[in-house]
This record gives sequence, structure tokens and C-alpha cells, in this order.
Amino acid sequence: MVQKAKILLVDDRPENLLALEAILSALDQTLVRASSGEEALKALLTDDFAVILLDVQMPGMDGFETAAHIKRRERTRDIPIIFLTAINHGPHHTFRGYAAGAVDYISKPFDPWVLRAKVSVFVELYTKNCKLREQAALLRLQLEGGGSNGVDGSKETAGLLAELSARLAAVEEQAEALTKQLGEESADGAVVATAAHLERKLTGLRRALDALEPGTDGPTAILPAQG
Repeated sequence: MVQKAKILLVDDRPENLLALEAILSALDQTLVRASSGEEALKALLTDDFAVILLDVQMPGMDGFETAAHIKRRERTRDIPIIFLTAINHGPHHTFRGYAAGAVDYISKPFDPWVLRAKVSVFVELYTKNCKLREQAALLRLQLEGGGSNGVDGSKETAGLLAELSARLAAVEEQAEALTKQLGEESADGAVVATAAHLERKLTGLRRALDALEPGTDGPTAILPAQG
């Protein structure tokens, strides 16, 4: 059974949180509410999230400040942030959102279908990444078991390698599509940097996987854990 991804919804207005839940309920994931930046940061201390929908205009710690704290933490710096705002002060305001680390910046009222589609992309990437980590953990166990299982063990390890490679290829394809989408929607440096970071992580995983293929130096290049 695949564990549901968690999506963090941050807004100081209960009616806005209710609207977001109604829009995203069709994704059948776990929706977590936070009514302030402080509450969002507290939730991020214990749970892993696929994406964060963050309101810009909040009393006290606003969305920009909250995003800055999220990006400073090693545990949370790579979580995609989609800014939501009821006002639009022009390109400078939008640029501030991207500079704070957002992967997207959406003005209210927004198209529910578009928002749901954008969030689903990040949920899918997160889910596939989780599956890859699980497969990597199983592969480590096989490799650490060594040659005690003989030919059968070698076949099982080869099968795991093939399955892991196929899963990684699917994520690579999805990441390529996401990079293209982000490039078409915005030429902002922060967006490009986010996509580039994801590509670097996938490249590192691919290299580690290739190093485990028969004919290489063997399991010296253990697959990376969460990066």
C-alpha cells in the first residue's frame, strides 16, 4: 500500500484553507493545515511534505519570511513552495516570491484545475522518489547479504537493479517534463535553480546505480539516501 503524500496548506483565513482542501481533495493525499507561519514551521519539524502552498499576506510572519526559514533548514530546503496571494503588486512583488525560494507564484482568484494540476506534479515526483528510496534500501540489504545466496542471490540482485533503474527512468522523464514546464512559465533564476537541483540529485542517483551494475567495481558506490 502506497503511503499518501502530505501537502502543507498555510493561510491565516479558515475559509481559504477550506477552499484549498476542497480543490485538492480529489488528489486523495493528506492535507495538513497551518494558520500561521509559525505553525507551518512547527509542522515541518516532524513531518515530510511533498509541497507547500503558502499564503503571502499573513499577520506576524508573512509568507516571504516563512519561506526564508524553510529554505534555511537542511531538512526542508528542497520542499517545493507555491506562493498564493490575493494581491499583485507587479513583477517586483512576483520576483520577491521567486527569490524567497518559490517554484511558482499564483494570484487569487486562481483556476482550481490549474492549481490541482501543478500540485499533482510535485506529489507524483515525491511519491516516486519515496519508492526509489525504498528500492534502494532493499538493494542495500541484498548487497550487504553478499554472495551467500549464490546464483539465486545474483539473479535477485540483478532483478532489483533492473526494477530500480526502470523506476528511476520514470522519475527522470517526469523531472524533464517539469523542467520544461517551469522554463516555459517563468525565466526566473530561482525557478531554474530549483529544477537544476532536482536534476543534479537524479544524476547522482543514476551514477550510483550504474556503479552497481555487473562489470563495475561492485557495491562500493552505495546508493545515496535522502538528498
